[in-house]
Amino acid sequence: MFRLNPLTLENLKRFRSLRRGYWSFIIMMLLIFLSLVAELFVNSRALVVRYDSKLYFPVYGAIIPGARFGLGYDYETDYRQLKKQLSGNSRGDFVIMPPIPYNPYETDFIDGSYPPFPPSIERRHFLGTDRTGRDIAARLIYGFRISIIFSLILLVFNYAIGISVGSLMGYLGGRFDLFFQRIIEIWNNIPYLYAIIIISSIIIPNFFSLLGIMIFFGWIGITWYMRTAVYSEREREYVLAAKAMGASTFRIIAKHIIPNTLSVIITFIPFAVAGGITALTALDYLGFGLAPPVPSWGQLLAEASQYNIAAPWIGISVITALVIVLSMVTFIGESVREAYDPKKFTTYE
Repeated sequence: MFRLNPLTLENLKRFRSLRRGYWSFIIMMLLIFLSLVAELFVNSRALVVRYDSKLYFPVYGAIIPGARFGLGYDYETDYRQLKKQLSGNSRGDFVIMPPIPYNPYETDFIDGSYPPFPPSIERRHFLGTDRTGRDIAARLIYGFRISIIFSLILLVFNYAIGISVGSLMGYLGGRFDLFFQRIIEIWNNIPYLYAIIIISSIIIPNFFSLLGIMIFFGWIGITWYMRTAVYSEREREYVLAAKAMGASTFRIIAKHIIPNTLSVIITFIPFAVAGGITALTALDYLGFGLAPPVPSWGQLLAEASQYNIAAPWIGISVITALVIVLSMVTFIGESVREAYDPKKFTTYE
């Protein structure tokens, strides 16, 4: 049975006692979970349709043509139209729509008016629409999902490369360490954001190509910290004992050194996530990130700068979302850093 060591339990207890960071973590996990199932709350597809005594669940299913519900066309059903048609039906047919019945790519126009439209409870545009009539709330929620998934994948790859290289640099030392020091120095002299902008201007980036570009330049940060931490750990008694017992280099690093440098790794994770969200938002804002019409907070910020007077709800919505998310991530990072601070449980004589 898996059991945590007493020091880790003490760190987790300390983290839980830091209420601001602890509750920020709970809320952030809830937001991530809700974003992963956003189709149940924000979608142009119906949750449940009852027609001719049959039940349909279109949200996660295949496209259902309108002809199946007697609408006279073979493309995907307009469920909002179907709901109006079936309202008050004597046969008991009905349509249950999500609270926000729009997807992030869908435009909604009003006869005689031009978008952006202000918030409207009647039309279910609770945060209004953007300049093309797309629902702001839908684009914020789906944009958050893309940003957080992007940041987490970026974190995993950056840490996998950075921890591996940094650990080997600190443990092996010598020429290996010197070689990668020169590589990292060259990498650090390349303007990170400018390099991404230049590459993104040459090719039209999608999710994975942009991720690959950012991984290519983003693994350096954690490498230095791991090199320093491993360098100080490699001469400790437990490492020398493992060497004397014939343990391989991989086993010593993976089983002994890295678990003892866990505080270094964990304390930087929240700030790395915040950095990933900020970087993606900045690139999208400048037009070098994900190509439209992918939902993006950066694209909403760019629209907000153009319509800050005519449509202030765009800027208010996206800036509020950014402030809340980045504040929570910062609170989590501060609490994790304090909880895993080794000086908290150190006494000096």
